[in-house]
Amino acid sequence: MSEWIGHECGIAAIRLLKPLDYYIEKYGTPLYGIDKLTLLMEKQHNRGQDGAGAAVIKLDMPPGNPYIFRTRSASDNPLIDVRNRLVKPFLDANDNFPEHYQNGEWIKRNVLFAGELLLGHLRYGTHGSSGETFCHPFLRQNNWMTRNLVLAGNFNLTNNNEMFEMLVELGQHPRNRTDTVVVLEKIGHFLDEAIDAIFRKYKSKGLEHTEITNCIINELDLNLVLRKATKAFDGGYVMAGMIGHGDLFVLRDPAGIRPAFYYADEEVVVVTSERPQIKTAFDIPINKIKEVNPGHALIVKKDGSIFHEKINEPISKKPCSFERIYFSRGTDLDIYKERKQLGHSLVNKVLETIDFDLTNSVFSYIPNTAETAFFGMIEGLRSFSANATLDAIKANKDITDVEKIIKIQPRVEKLMTKDGKLRTFITADTDRTDLVAKVYDTTYGLINDTDTLIVLDDSIVRGTTLRECIFRILDRLGMKKIIVVSTAPQIRYPDCYGIDMSKMNEFIAFEAAISLTIKNKNEKLLEEIYSDALNDENKSVKNSVNTVKRLYDCYSADELSKEITSILTPSSLNAQTEILFQSIEGLHAACPDHKGDWYFTGDYPTPGGNRVANRSFINFMEKKNIRAY
Repeated sequence: MSEWIGHECGIAAIRLLKPLDYYIEKYGTPLYGIDKLTLLMEKQHNRGQDGAGAAVIKLDMPPGNPYIFRTRSASDNPLIDVRNRLVKPFLDANDNFPEHYQNGEWIKRNVLFAGELLLGHLRYGTHGSSGETFCHPFLRQNNWMTRNLVLAGNFNLTNNNEMFEMLVELGQHPRNRTDTVVVLEKIGHFLDEAIDAIFRKYKSKGLEHTEITNCIINELDLNLVLRKATKAFDGGYVMAGMIGHGDLFVLRDPAGIRPAFYYADEEVVVVTSERPQIKTAFDIPINKIKEVNPGHALIVKKDGSIFHEKINEPISKKPCSFERIYFSRGTDLDIYKERKQLGHSLVNKVLETIDFDLTNSVFSYIPNTAETAFFGMIEGLRSFSANATLDAIKANKDITDVEKIIKIQPRVEKLMTKDGKLRTFITADTDRTDLVAKVYDTTYGLINDTDTLIVLDDSIVRGTTLRECIFRILDRLGMKKIIVVSTAPQIRYPDCYGIDMSKMNEFIAFEAAISLTIKNKNEKLLEEIYSDALNDENKSVKNSVNTVKRLYDCYSADELSKEITSILTPSSLNAQTEILFQSIEGLHAACPDHKGDWYFTGDYPTPGGNRVANRSFINFMEKKNIRAY
């Protein structure tokens, strides 16, 4: 990746279905649940996450004993910090009471995080403040066990302001406007409402309050609670929650934008944001791991019964394609194959650009996320060479000519390595320009002055690092031409579903479109789009239309690519440059089951996305450097 994009949050939830003694006897440790939870979290520890947290609930604790425990950290190593806090009470118990350490009931009563329900979260704060108090899980506390709600999630709501006003209309007084608080209080309100209904039902029948509590636990309909709470949500989300008495749920948005997977057997139920993590942690066949369907919730009741139920009507399924291109770790077999295909699908475009001259071309990639796609590109190039040889043989070419063709293979070199220590050294208050240009080291002497260097990148968002660093470093190698190839199409529109790309004016494709519009003296178009976007603000969100598409309709993808190349090429460069992008068709062919391409096409899965695109354009025209939702 030639520049930074923030990763979305990650979740991990575990429900132990057996008493703690079972896991101690079978696995030799009371830390079984904690070990699995933190392993799942570590396996989802990706770029940019700035905090971590975990919560544990103990079942059937007597009154007067705590049963909900939580720890959160925003330290330099938040996951390690959380892991240490979870484990320390167990280690202390082993040191001080070794005779009780293998007694599950004693451990449960005396060790803080020894419980049956576990929820972990890795935070990437796309907007707003950072710090421990902003880390998930969040807790809504009450003296009634059934009213306690623990919540963590991977989500952004596009209509958060509207949801806030709904809470106010319900009579609430939310402490802030963040979507986390809105979601917590929205679910909490309807949880209270459902509990009140059951309480009144059995109160009228003369039951004692303690008896009514058991009735609430048995009859609480989480499907109904979630359906009422989330019916007006617009956004991408996976949210996981635990109720104080022991119910657990994981809910996914109707378009399936954010991923969620689960596994269940007689011992455990586990849910994560990525599939391979479950396989790694529990050593199970990948086909045993299921997907939480769009608009559905996985619900695990206190008694251990498991339900996969529809909460909201699924809409056209559009899981995020950027998950496949960049964000996921890529250890999922499907993602691995898709990334290879993304590289393979670019072969024809690259060959045409270099005039099919493999002899004077060198292929490389910018570490590390483009590596798998690079494998796919090289396979495609080698296939081209093999077919050329076969054609020569079929045409009865002279053996000398055939031998020459056989020897023409893609030249592959790893030319660049990131200096992580130098990147750490570069601070915000430093004169960064020269230092940034030296973050990468390169290998000299491999390139000739007649060569064209083709460098594969996974995506080009802002192009800042490409302009300030990559082109300058590569130019020192002395080649004739540099071609940068992106496995992703041109990123034209903001994301509003969980990834930190909310300001359209920062995208190099948008900058190129504006530049062409000004060059063509068509500033009137910008005013028209601005006016339409302002008018869109007066509509209901559900009727919102993406007016910014009019800007991109004026230019072909090739025209934008040429302008992007011109903008990002430093004037001091000796080599020629060209930037190529994946086509939308190539993206869909590589990732046929993940059609969430709104970054590239502006085809948002929810109307709230259209509203965000319009607001982002308004902010650009009004010179406001603020988020669009």
